[in-house]
Amino acid sequence: MRALLLTFVLSLGFLSGCASLNTFSSQVSSHGTWPADRQPGAYVFERLPSQTATPELTQQQAALEDAARPALQAAGFSEAAEPALAAVVVQLASQVQVEARPPMDNFWYPYGAWGWGGFWGPGRGGVALGLRLEPPYVQMEVSVLMRDRASHTVLYETRARHDRLGAVDERLYPLLFEAALKDFPLVAVSPRTVTLTPQK
Repeated sequence: MRALLLTFVLSLGFLSGCASLNTFSSQVSSHGTWPADRQPGAYVFERLPSQTATPELTQQQAALEDAARPALQAAGFSEAAEPALAAVVVQLASQVQVEARPPMDNFWYPYGAWGWGGFWGPGRGGVALGLRLEPPYVQMEVSVLMRDRASHTVLYETRARHDRLGAVDERLYPLLFEAALKDFPLVAVSPRTVTLTPQK
């Protein structure tokens, strides 16, 4: 019983340690031929018809643009007051995949199910504790496509993907965009791991 209790305590410590990580990692791929002598300049967002087909999709795209603005600003861009003043057109997209994981029944595994029992007092009784933690496997991805507004030439394309266990967390989108544009305008090894330290 003491061994099982120790396993339970260690498992909780493992899980709490995972939850307290203060870094954010994602897989980033970037491509393009951004001119070496070209400054970022002013940009304007462009929405595809499929991104504005319904009011809900329009709202989702607006939220995605809000999440991307800080990363674009950090990369040196400024949002144009009106489309005619923009030098760059920016298209954003996101994708989420959620894969359920089957239950694990090994009591010693951190995400499994386990329990203990015993006898206390003059009568016969038992206490059981079950722990079943099988959060789904989630992939969150964002992509950024930049084109020259005058010539429609594609200048830069980058995407970032974050894999995690648990629910989809929309608060991670700003970090995904930050990772995607971290190396702008370079096209480093793709894919590559980009690790950020979120500000608290």
